Amino acid sequence: MIEMIIQIILLIVGFLFLIKGADYFVDGASSIANVLKIPTLIIGLTVVAFGTSAPEAAVSVAAALSGSNAIAISNVVGSNIFNILLILGLCSLVATMKVDPKLVKQDLPFLLLTSILLTGAVFLTWQISRLLALIFLILIIAYVVYLVYNARKSEEAKFVEKPKYSLILSIVIVIVSLIAIVLGAQLVVNSAKFIALSLGMSETLIGLTIISIGTSLPELITSLTAVKKGENNIAIGNIVGSCLFNILFILGLSGFIHPITVGHDMIVDLCVMILATVLLYVFSYLDEKLDKKEGIIFLIFFIIYMAFIIMRN
Repeated sequence: MIEMIIQIILLIVGFLFLIKGADYFVDGASSIANVLKIPTLIIGLTVVAFGTSAPEAAVSVAAALSGSNAIAISNVVGSNIFNILLILGLCSLVATMKVDPKLVKQDLPFLLLTSILLTGAVFLTWQISRLLALIFLILIIAYVVYLVYNARKSEEAKFVEKPKYSLILSIVIVIVSLIAIVLGAQLVVNSAKFIALSLGMSETLIGLTIISIGTSLPELITSLTAVKKGENNIAIGNIVGSCLFNILFILGLSGFIHPITVGHDMIVDLCVMILATVLLYVFSYLDEKLDKKEGIIFLIFFIIYMAFIIMRN
């Protein structure tokens, strides 16, 4: 009983770390963008996206190093589905989000192509080889270099707001708040797992729900916080960038450490990931915004998918 109370307290502390960490993380990232005269969309696609994907990276790389590399791809695919359907679904209910045309023209098509490349490679070989992993790593490096190069010479960079903090202070805030976010996510996942096991839930069900959603908590809290602050580019850029980072960097690094064998049942989850990405692209292309209607559609698909994986396992 005492241990259960301790875990509930740790769960609450974890959520506090997540919420306050995300609050300062968004402010710090936005300030860095303004100091460097880089559009917030680019910061959302890079600094924020890579930072909030730290839990997925830690889980997948640790799994690869221990030889349990099947966890790596299920973690990435599950996180991408949660990112698009659950997080953008919830954000769209909070406020209508205008989608930057650059995101529609270059970043979303690139995400769709990488998702199809991953699924095609898995379908043909049922593994992520070191060669494919190396291609993924080269692609993410080239993508980031391209984003930063174009951002520095864009007209949008001339009209950024006055920075809230100095560059050094902004970087310190981002690093400290990111540590708080990752620590908070870890506390929430571990405490929730203990409580769920105590209540009789199976480990399989916990892995597919609590752990997968738990590693996406930084993206969820950061994106919701960004939307409330009116930083839509950070919110959407965070999700698109995180999905790209998950596929290209996390699977690239994990697969390079140890080739990943993929189970045949994963093809369904990969197709759901592609469908979610297609929906995001179509909605963004047609209206250049995500509102409550799109949010409800995302959430309905998410509920259907969650019901499917619970019944499957």
